[in-house]
Amino acid sequence: MKFIVDNQEAYAYTGGKALDPALPCVVFIHGAQNDHSVWTLLARWCAHHGYGVLAVDLPGHGRSAGTPLKSVEDIASWLHRLLDAAGVQKATLVGHSMGSLIALEAAERASTLVMVGTAYPMKVSEALLTTARDKPEAAMAMVTAFSHSLASAKPGYPGPGAWLRGGSMALMRRLQGRQTEVNLFENDFQVCDRYAGGEAAAARVACPVHFILGALDQMTSPKQNAVLGGLLKPRIHTVPAGHALMAEAPDAVLAALRAALQPSS
Repeated sequence: MKFIVDNQEAYAYTGGKALDPALPCVVFIHGAQNDHSVWTLLARWCAHHGYGVLAVDLPGHGRSAGTPLKSVEDIASWLHRLLDAAGVQKATLVGHSMGSLIALEAAERASTLVMVGTAYPMKVSEALLTTARDKPEAAMAMVTAFSHSLASAKPGYPGPGAWLRGGSMALMRRLQGRQTEVNLFENDFQVCDRYAGGEAAAARVACPVHFILGALDQMTSPKQNAVLGGLLKPRIHTVPAGHALMAEAPDAVLAALRAALQPSS
């Protein structure tokens, strides 16, 4: 589904059903060098179980036009404008990695906040930033290796024809190739690295909070959540996966999301 935000087309996947603004809405926000497709299973489940769904492509990513934005704060402001365009006042905000910081910054619109594969501060090593700038293909390979846990299976998992590492690389290459104005990979990791507003944003949160964390995550280790955990007092769901937890442990992540969507949780 397309919306006009800042005079440009913004795309959001709606899970196979038209968005009904009267339904409780779940907004999915992808991470660095990703797009809406990382949310397909979760988005489809929500769309077919009584929720409106917006799995967004951020500006300059996937099917959304524009130049990639350079800060978590700017992207959160853009998200507010997209929700206005969609007629959505409040939603469950679900963000992965960089997207979790965007969800946190935009949490005044949240009825529930779900931060997936999150950490704060989300600092990026100088080695990765330098490689992202000079050799983005090599940086993608580094991130692919770090994002998938040692427990990941070989090609054929989770089903015939699937290849988690290969699929991740293909998605990043496609997004990098489509963006001709900036180095998308470097931009997104700088967005994560620069964000310093987590404590202030956490102080504004006034809704239930859930963390969905990969026990084997090497990119955003569960140990890096002491600051936000202390401020937000989240319910924590841990799944047997690395940073690419939606792909590595799809059923466990869906179960955690369903728990977060329960009013009593």
